[in-house]
Amino acid sequence: MLKGLSRAGLGDIGSDERFIALAGEYGFQTVDIDAKGLIDRNGLEGARKLLADSGVTIGSIGLSAEWRHSEDTFRAGLAKLAEEAAAAASLGVRNCCTYVLPATDYKAAHFTAIATRRLRTCAQILGAFGIRLGLEFVGPHHLRTAWANPFLWTLEETLDWIAAIGEPNVGLLFDSYHWYTNGLGLSAIEALTPDQIVHVHINDAPDVPVEEARDNGRLYPGEGVIDLGGFLKALNAIGYKGSVTQEILASEAPTDTPEGLLARSRAGFDKVYLAAGLA
Repeated sequence: MLKGLSRAGLGDIGSDERFIALAGEYGFQTVDIDAKGLIDRNGLEGARKLLADSGVTIGSIGLSAEWRHSEDTFRAGLAKLAEEAAAAASLGVRNCCTYVLPATDYKAAHFTAIATRRLRTCAQILGAFGIRLGLEFVGPHHLRTAWANPFLWTLEETLDWIAAIGEPNVGLLFDSYHWYTNGLGLSAIEALTPDQIVHVHINDAPDVPVEEARDNGRLYPGEGVIDLGGFLKALNAIGYKGSVTQEILASEAPTDTPEGLLARSRAGFDKVYLAAGLA
């Protein structure tokens, strides 16, 4: 499994070009960035060279089409999706991800119908370029009542929704924090197949009751109470070979330098990969 980084938890790391260079310097293999933006600034061959020189690939792009709000907003974003997917595919990107909030201010049944159609459309566009769409269920308890109506937040519900969307390139963005805040064990991972997982996020949780774990209270891998060794070992056992990407959401911006935070991240990855027997 590839060791990856998102910007979350790395402070003011600067441009994507600097992010790529530093990721490679600290031994990471993938980054989650905007592929089209990288090409727009550097040209296709320049972007390919930047990645190759650092020994880094793009783990995933984000789904820019905003499917959670009005139809006009969705359609405006959708118009750009094919161009973004084509750019990503030209750099070898195979994954695009989005998060699913556990509640909504819309009526849940109507929202389900609309969101299913919208995500199916996105998946069809991405699929034409060989790109998969990962849906991230969000587990922290405090977000389940942050909006008027409950939606979905469990692994089982998300798998059922993926089946309803009905496109073969749709799967899970599987995040260790949401796995933990749902109270899931290793058996939940072991019941999955690798083709059901598009992308993985890794982070840790503080030693508080699981119901009190805040979405923006995440820790660096190996600094909290989640069994990340078991998490990684189970993913490896089912044959997942993709990126395991750090995502640290915190209530306050870190004060250390990006280099200090990258060193901290590398130490955390080393610790949990060793615990999983994957070092």
